[in-house]
Amino acid sequence: MVQLLEGGAYLLNGTEIIPDTRDAQSVLESQLGSVPSKEEARKQTIAYGILESHNTSGNMDKLEIKFDKLTSHDITFVGIIQTARASGLEKFPIPYVLTNCHNSLCAVGGTINEDDHMFGLTCAKKYGGVYVPPHQAVIHQFAREMLAEGGKMILGSDSHTRYGALGTMAMGEGGPELVKQLLNKTYDINMPGVVGVYLTGEPQKGVGPQDVALAIIGAVFEKGYVNNKVMEFVGDGVENLSADFRIGIDVMTTETTCLSSIWKTDDAIKEFYEIHGRAGAYKELKPGPVAYYDGMIYVDLSAVKPMIAMPFHPSNVYTIEEVKANLGDILRDVEKKALVSLGGAVDYHLTDKIRDGKLYVDQGIIAGCAGGGFENICAAADILKGASIGPDEFTLSVYPASMPIYMELVKNGAAATLMETGAVLKTAFCGPCFGAGDTPSNNGFSIRHSTRNFPNREGSKLQSGQIASVALMDARSIAATAANKGYLTAATEMDVDFSSPHYFFDSKIYENRVFDSKGVADPSVEIKFGPNIKDWPAMPALAEHLILKVVSEIHDPVTTTDELIPSGETSSYRSNPLGLAEFTLSRKDPAYVGLAKEIQKAEKAIEAGDCPAEAVPELKPVFQNLNAWYPGVDKTNVGVGSTIFAVKPGDGSAREQAASCQKVLGGWANIANSYATKRYRSNLINWGMLPFLIDEGTLPFSKGDFLFIPEIRKAVEEKKAEIPVYVNGEKDREVTLKLGGLTDDEREIILKGCLINYYRG
Repeated sequence: MVQLLEGGAYLLNGTEIIPDTRDAQSVLESQLGSVPSKEEARKQTIAYGILESHNTSGNMDKLEIKFDKLTSHDITFVGIIQTARASGLEKFPIPYVLTNCHNSLCAVGGTINEDDHMFGLTCAKKYGGVYVPPHQAVIHQFAREMLAEGGKMILGSDSHTRYGALGTMAMGEGGPELVKQLLNKTYDINMPGVVGVYLTGEPQKGVGPQDVALAIIGAVFEKGYVNNKVMEFVGDGVENLSADFRIGIDVMTTETTCLSSIWKTDDAIKEFYEIHGRAGAYKELKPGPVAYYDGMIYVDLSAVKPMIAMPFHPSNVYTIEEVKANLGDILRDVEKKALVSLGGAVDYHLTDKIRDGKLYVDQGIIAGCAGGGFENICAAADILKGASIGPDEFTLSVYPASMPIYMELVKNGAAATLMETGAVLKTAFCGPCFGAGDTPSNNGFSIRHSTRNFPNREGSKLQSGQIASVALMDARSIAATAANKGYLTAATEMDVDFSSPHYFFDSKIYENRVFDSKGVADPSVEIKFGPNIKDWPAMPALAEHLILKVVSEIHDPVTTTDELIPSGETSSYRSNPLGLAEFTLSRKDPAYVGLAKEIQKAEKAIEAGDCPAEAVPELKPVFQNLNAWYPGVDKTNVGVGSTIFAVKPGDGSAREQAASCQKVLGGWANIANSYATKRYRSNLINWGMLPFLIDEGTLPFSKGDFLFIPEIRKAVEEKKAEIPVYVNGEKDREVTLKLGGLTDDEREIILKGCLINYYRG
């Protein structure tokens, strides 16, 4: 169903794949006569054309991108705007949409959530933005409906910022990258590789977009096949997919760790824009006659079966058929993997969900930017028509992704069909995706058409002895399971007449409720600050030398941003940097915050002009060791703080707080074998943290050790690639760390201590 080509490939006229083997040149010659160079053929991808039109550097190897539009939601826009204000913001230079789809149902901390919303509304007025009130739309559905344009680029502060199916190259990054755009700066990256995704055939009845997406994720994630690359969807199968179907695949490309996505466009996308009253936003996009791709994923849509991603990652993929046939073995394997993911903190069982040889699930949810689309919900209603979800444990909640979708479901009767079964319809909200809504009972098992199923992503609190888990599925198979009263069922097992109703978009809701400044700023507007909204604390510049204590050591194969800073109820504190920092690594390493704050006392002593070793006595042996061979290190030239080691940190969300929370607790660096995503590494750099790399193998230091890094400031200034480090200040315990590639601006940000300091000069 999914095949990965080894090496690159040429695509002729958008239809014929020619693998880049020794025979490629002769094959091309026989068909074309003359053969373009590989470099010229790279320029014929859709991605290259869009990136070229947005690049301001004049060098397509080193891109400096200016985006057309920005979008954020209510657990990121406060920090972004606060950073931009501290850096000299006067007006939003491009359209900036502030949606409120995260902190809209989780009532944590009294007035905190609505205070953030009022901050957003007044900032939209003051700086000339767009404000989408709570419950109106999730961030990405509003962007699809009102922002996307063919050939344009959008930057969002959410990792699932993906509008490639509509011809818009979109990227999700941490807040500091949006700050740069707000300050008329650029998004600087090396030219990414472009991987073709060739779709052929047509999905079988009952197979939905999540099934196709999970099949692709399962094939590419572990291999890193598209890591930090652009996925470009082409092939004769594209025309067999509706716009909604393409959108459902596209949004899940984030889970492959790709940088962005783009699709060829056609009449289906043209119709999408016409339905939404924006016909002028359509642009036909297709690769040139001879396009070269750095890899090729071949997907036979007709061979895709209903899929399920078992806990605790979207890449832990099986067909539902496979799970049902090997139920005990697969559930035991999930339990075994959970011992690593959960660190043995709780007892986790799935095998007790087997009833009469079948898998019973406790909850079904269809929601958000992945599941809450019109076609998904209508298909679910068709499957459930005349059925009952039953009076037992199983529940079903459906969250349409926008109020216009919700209203059309009411008008066409799909909402009534679902409600009659016992399902509950709720408003546009991202909670089920990040742990702030529909948390199952302890040891509950939920199936969801949403984006992620990381540990505790469903809202359980490991530190309180709780655990629940999520499997990802398509809305159609969730509905089939609901019709079977909670017993796992693939949609293809049911004989359903899908009605496929036409969608009618009513813009009146947005006209009545969304504040749109039309780009006109009003400097007279006073920003509303709730008591929880705090400024960023002062952050020191990089010192001449560093002494870092290793305060956490994580050996999981991948560490997600959810583990670095939990989602769920903590999200309400994201407008308070110090308040949020108290939750850092709380589910993965509860001792982290206390250890980081203890060593931070040394840096605070330095800032006060006092001796760091007096503030933190465990530093005394380190200074004694240094005096024997590297004298002169003292409070006038050293910085003291913390670092963590993780094998591969940063998978998942774009949230900058995964880095900033470490920074405000005195973190100066991460040490890793590799970084899961470009966006997490960028977040570290933008918060003035050193993104160190260390070769795989046995660690030459342990949690609790101190790392002395001499002349680190000079090393950054002089662009040194390898950095000598001395464990506990001992000369004979030298370790080599690497910094990896850094732009001149990134080096300057690290030297200044953070992005805010950089823009303050």
